[in-house]
Amino acid sequence: MSTSEELTQEKVVEIMRDERFVMLSTATKTGKIVSHPMTPQEVTDDASVWFFIGLQGDQADAIRENPEVNLAFAETGSWLSVAGRAEFVENRAKVDELWDGQVEAYFSGKDDPNLGLLRVTGESAQYWGVPGNKAVAAVKMLASKVRGVDGPGVSGTTEL
Repeated sequence: MSTSEELTQEKVVEIMRDERFVMLSTATKTGKIVSHPMTPQEVTDDASVWFFIGLQGDQADAIRENPEVNLAFAETGSWLSVAGRAEFVENRAKVDELWDGQVEAYFSGKDDPNLGLLRVTGESAQYWGVPGNKAVAAVKMLASKVRGVDGPGVSGTTEL
């Protein structure tokens, strides 16, 4: 059976820092929800997440039109959804600080005119999870399914 647990900003930040990939969801002009895989470059203590993003394209256009976004983090047995507000930031020092070799696969260097810096400031979060590591979580989820009962997880919601 699922139980409710207090979700703190510190726990949200910890979960976000543990994940290598996130799905960034935006709403188009017509209201269609679209998600894109992203790599967080930094997660700050105040639950802000920094990304590099292409300035030309549907994703950037959707954010300019409606900066309300959602970040979805998932791994075996746990899911975190963070609602927040996105903003493009022009800050050369921050680009230099966050730049790494993996970003070069998507941009032709720090001076690429398509390179953008995006900060998503978390406003609220929801969490569902199964205690334990990935292997333990997978076994607990399978056992719950076989027994036909609710999962052994915990859930929580918080304002950030």
